[in-house]
Amino acid sequence: MARSTGSVRAARLTDLAALGELSRLAQGDRDATRSLGLPVSGPPIGMFSLFALPLGAFQPHDALYVFERDGHVAGLLRVERDGQRDEWTVVELDAVGGLDAGDVRFRLVQHLLRDGARRGANRFHVACADAHDNVELFMQAGFVRYGDECILFRSADLPIPAPWTEARAREAGIRPATPLDAIALSRLYATVTPAPVQRLEHIRIGDWEQHGRDWRVPRSSLVPILRFADVYAYVLAGDGGKDGTRLDAFVQIGVAKADQPHYLKVIARPEADVAPLLDFALGVIAERADPHSIRRDGIISPVRTYEAPLDRRLQDAGFTDVASVTLLVKEAMVRVAEPRLVPAGVR
Repeated sequence: MARSTGSVRAARLTDLAALGELSRLAQGDRDATRSLGLPVSGPPIGMFSLFALPLGAFQPHDALYVFERDGHVAGLLRVERDGQRDEWTVVELDAVGGLDAGDVRFRLVQHLLRDGARRGANRFHVACADAHDNVELFMQAGFVRYGDECILFRSADLPIPAPWTEARAREAGIRPATPLDAIALSRLYATVTPAPVQRLEHIRIGDWEQHGRDWRVPRSSLVPILRFADVYAYVLAGDGGKDGTRLDAFVQIGVAKADQPHYLKVIARPEADVAPLLDFALGVIAERADPHSIRRDGIISPVRTYEAPLDRRLQDAGFTDVASVTLLVKEAMVRVAEPRLVPAGVR
C-alpha cells in the first residue's frame, strides 16, 4: 500500500459538490476506487441513493471528514452520531486515486478514531462488503468482526398485499409496540442473539423504550436509511408465555420518504410463525407509502446469519438475497470488572 501525500480535515460547505462527485465515482468498479460497498452498486438499489448527501440529511452532531491532496478532495468519510448512546456509525468511506487509495482510507479512519476519542465516543460501528480490503482495513484499526448480514430485496414488480384491518391484526396478535414492551423486547432480543453479540452491541432496556425516526434499535447495516423514512414498530404477542408478557416477534418498518427502498427489520423466535407478521408489514407499507415509490423502489430487509430460518420466511414472502455485508465494532472505552463481594478465605 503506497503512502499518500496530503492531510485529513473536516469538510466544508464548499466541498459539497466535490464530495457528491467523489461519492458517485467511488461506487464504480474501477480498480482505483474504494468504498464500503453497501449493499450493491447500480439499480435497483444504488449506494448513492441510500446514503445520499443532501444538506438537510445532516444533524448538528454528525461528522464528515475529507482527505485533501494538492487542493483536491481524494477521499471522504461520513459518520452518523447517535447522541443518546454516544455511538458513531461509519456510513461512507470512499477514495479515488492510484495505488494510495487504501492509505487514504486508513488515514481517514485513524483521524476518525482520534477525533471520536476527544469527543467521548463509546463505540464505532461499521458495516461493509468483504471486498476492496474493507475488513482488513478496519481490523488493522482495532475493529472487531462480530457478525454478517444478508441483504434481501423484494422487487417493486411484485404485487404487495393489501393493508390489514384493525380487527384482523388484533385477531392475529399483532399490535403497535409501546414503551411498556421494553422488557419483553429486550428478552426477545436476548433469546435470538448470541451472548458475544449482545455484549458488543450493548443494547439496554431503556433503548427499547425509544420510538420514532431517530430510533436506532435494533441495529443493522441499513439503519442509517431510517433517517429518510417514517418508522413504525409492531409486535406479535403469541400466547404470551408463562407470565403473559412474552413476545414471539417484532418488526420495524421504515416507509421511505426519499428515493430509496422501504425497510423491514424482523426479530423472531425460531419457532414463531412470522408469515402473518410479514404480510401485515407489507400491508403497512402499501397503506402509508407513496404509490409511485412502491412501484419504483421495492423493499429491503437485513437478516443476521444467526437469525435463521427468518431468511427463508422472507424468501417465501418474495424477497431475494442480493448481498452480504460484514459487521464490525470498536469499543473506545476499556471495560473493567465491577467490584463485588467474594467469600473470604479461612486459614
